[in-house]
Amino acid sequence: MRSTLLLLSLLGLFAVQAASPDRKPKAGKAGTGATARKPKTPADLPAFNTAELVARTRESIVRIEGRGRDGSQEGVGTGFVIDAEGLIATSLHVIGEGRAIQVRLADGSTPEVTGIHAWDRPHDLAIVRVRASGLSALPLGDSDALPQGAPVIALGHPLGLDHSVVEGVLSARRDLEGHPMLQLAMPIEPGNSGGPLIDRAGRVHGIVNAKSLLTQNLGFATPANHLRVLVKQPNPMAMDRWLRLSALKTQQWESFLGSHWHQKGSRIFGDGPGSGFGGRSYVLHREPMTSGAELQVTVRLSDESGAAGLIFAGDDSGRHYGFYPTGGELRLTAFEGPDVFSWRILGTVPSAAYRGGDWNTLKVRQIDGIWECSVNGEVVFRSTDRALQGSRVGLAKFRNTTAEFRGFRSGQAEARPPELPPEVVAGFTAGREPREALKAHPAAADRFLQERAQRLENEAGRLRKLAKELHHEVAREALVAELAKPEAEIRLAHAALLLAWHDHPELEIAEVERQLAELGSDARSHVDRVQSEADRIDALRRFLFEEQGFHGSRGDYRNPANSHLQSVLEDREGIPITLSIVFLEVARAAGIAHLQGLPLPGHFLVRHSPPGGTPRLYDPFNGGIPITFSEADELGSQSAGVPVRSEFLEGATPRSILIRMIHNLRAFTMERSGVESALPYSDLLVALAPDARSAAAERVDRARLKSQLGDRDGAAADLRAVLETVPTGPQETRIREALKALESRP
Repeated sequence: MRSTLLLLSLLGLFAVQAASPDRKPKAGKAGTGATARKPKTPADLPAFNTAELVARTRESIVRIEGRGRDGSQEGVGTGFVIDAEGLIATSLHVIGEGRAIQVRLADGSTPEVTGIHAWDRPHDLAIVRVRASGLSALPLGDSDALPQGAPVIALGHPLGLDHSVVEGVLSARRDLEGHPMLQLAMPIEPGNSGGPLIDRAGRVHGIVNAKSLLTQNLGFATPANHLRVLVKQPNPMAMDRWLRLSALKTQQWESFLGSHWHQKGSRIFGDGPGSGFGGRSYVLHREPMTSGAELQVTVRLSDESGAAGLIFAGDDSGRHYGFYPTGGELRLTAFEGPDVFSWRILGTVPSAAYRGGDWNTLKVRQIDGIWECSVNGEVVFRSTDRALQGSRVGLAKFRNTTAEFRGFRSGQAEARPPELPPEVVAGFTAGREPREALKAHPAAADRFLQERAQRLENEAGRLRKLAKELHHEVAREALVAELAKPEAEIRLAHAALLLAWHDHPELEIAEVERQLAELGSDARSHVDRVQSEADRIDALRRFLFEEQGFHGSRGDYRNPANSHLQSVLEDREGIPITLSIVFLEVARAAGIAHLQGLPLPGHFLVRHSPPGGTPRLYDPFNGGIPITFSEADELGSQSAGVPVRSEFLEGATPRSILIRMIHNLRAFTMERSGVESALPYSDLLVALAPDARSAAAERVDRARLKSQLGDRDGAAADLRAVLETVPTGPQETRIREALKALESRP
C-alpha cells in the first residue's frame, strides 16, 4: 500500500540510537574447546553425517511453485520424490486446492504436472504426479518408531531459497486439532513446508507442516505413516479437473482485479491481495439488483487490518459503492475510478454491533432513495448519495486478508424471524432460566441465547482490553517518572522491573528487588575475601556465572523473557544487556565501584574504569570473561558493518539502557506475536524519547505500525504531530504525502 511504503521510507529520515534489536553474539572464549557429542545410531542402520545426507537426497528434493491465473508465481514450497515414476509428496496447503502448480526438479527441469495422485485435507497431505521417470525417490520410514530425542534433518526451500538443511531433534509428539503431529526442536520457515523430515539413515519420517507461533525454534511435521496410507489408497484427479475444483461458478460470478476467488459449497473465499489499488479485488454477481431488493452477505476476515464486504449500484466499468468492515470499523465508499484519487469515503464509523474476528452480517437496501447499510441488524449508514446508479452487485476485498463469505443474497427482504415472547425474555433477564418456555420457541430461543452470549463475550473482551490498556498507561507513567529523575538518582533495576511489570501486571516488584538484594549480599561475602579491584570483579564473576549459574541464552535468544529482569533472575538466563544489569546491580550491592554498561552495536558489555587505572571490559553473556578492546571492536564492527572503536564509546546511562531494552522487546514481540502486541512498546518509546527529533522518529515508526493494523486515524495523528515538531525540509514533503495517502485510504 502506498501509505505504508511512504511510512517505511520515512524511517530513514531519523537516526535513533539502538533502533535495531540486539543480535545473538558469537560465543566468547569461555565457550571454546567444547566438543558436541554425536548422538548414537543403532548398529543395524546405516549412519550418514549431514553433508552425506544432503548429497544423497539432493536429487529427490523439488521446488513447488503456486501459480496465479496469469501464470505468475504466487508462492513457493517444497516437495520430495516418493516414486521414481513421477510421484511427488508435499503438503496440501503448498499446492492449494484447485490451483495451478509447477514442479521444478533438482536439475532445473519443470516436467508437466499431469494430476493429483492423492490428497488428504485433514492431514494436509498431497501427492502430485508429474510426467517424468527415473527419478531418485526417498524411502519412507516408520514414523511411529522414531524415538523422542532422535536427531532429524529438514530439507527444503525456505523463503524461496534453494536447497537448505536444518538439523534438530524430535522433541515430542503432539495432538493438534485432533491430529497427531511430530514436534520438532528446529527453526522452520514457510518455504520448508512440504519438505521431508529424515533420520540419519535418510528415511522420511515426517512432512514439514508448520512453524510455531510461540518460538522460532519449534516446528511441526505430519507423520509419514499418514503418507503411507495415502500411497496405498490414492484418490487421483486429472489436472484439468483439479483446476476446476472449488472454482468460482462462472455462470453466477465474474471476477476482476486478480486475487484467488474460489467456492466451497455455498461459501465464497477471496485470498491474497488483488491487483487494484490498495490490494483491491472484486466479483460481480450475474443477476442485477432489482428495485426494492435487499442485498446481504455474512463475512469473516482472517486479518482485521484488511477489508471485505458488499458492493452495489455498480456498472461494468468498475464503478460501484462499497460497504465493508476495515480495521474494526464500518466504511461506505464510492469507487468512481481505479485509484484512491477517484474514490470518495462517504463515512467511517465504529459499531458496537460489529464482532471483530467473527462472522458479521452486512445488509444494504434502498428506501425512498436512501441507501441504508447495517451490520448485525444495526443501521450504521443512511446515504443520499446518487452519483452511482448501476444495478450490479457483488463482493469486494482489500489488502492481504483472506475473506470468507456465506449467505450472499440479493432479492426481496426476508420476513423477520419470530422473536421470543416478552414475558420469556423478562423471565430470563430476571436471572431465571425458563427452560420449558424457551423450548416452546426453539428457533427464537436459540437466536436469542446466541446473540446474548455474543454480547456478553464482546463486553468481557472490551473490559479485558480496557484493563490491559489502563495497566500499560499506569506502567508507562511510572517508568517515565523514574527516568525523569537526575541520572544519578535513577534506580536501574527498579526501572527494568517497571518495564517487566508493564508486560506482567502480576509481578511483585518489591519481592524481586528483595531477591536481588539477597543476591548482592551473598556476592559481597565472596568479594570481600580478596583485596584488589580486579580480583574482586573476578570473584563476582565466579559467583554469578559459576556458582549461581547465570548464562547467555543461546537456543532461545529472542525470547522476550530474556528482556524481563525477573525472568532472568528466575531462569538464570538472559541476553547481554539484561545479564549486564544483573552484573552491575550485584556489583554495586557487593561494594564494587566504577562499573558501567558499554553499549556496543548488537552486543552489550560492562566496563571497569578505576580512577587513574587501566579500563577493562567484561562480557556477561559469555560468563563475565574479560575481553580486550580489540575483541570488543571486532564484535561491534561485525554488527554495525562499520569500524567501531569501543574505547571511545560513552558509557550507557540508565535511560539509554531502558530504551535499548524496549527496542529489543518490540522486535522480539513482533516476530513472535505480531504488530498489535508490539505496539505498546512504541508508545513507551514515544513517551521516553529524550528530545524532539527522537520523538519524531518514534512517531513515524509508530505510524507505520498503526497503518499496518488499519488504524489510519492514529497513524495520521502521529504524522501531524511530527509536522508540528520537526524542522521543515525535504522530509516534510514526504511526510505530507504519507499523511495524504492515509487520510484518503479505503
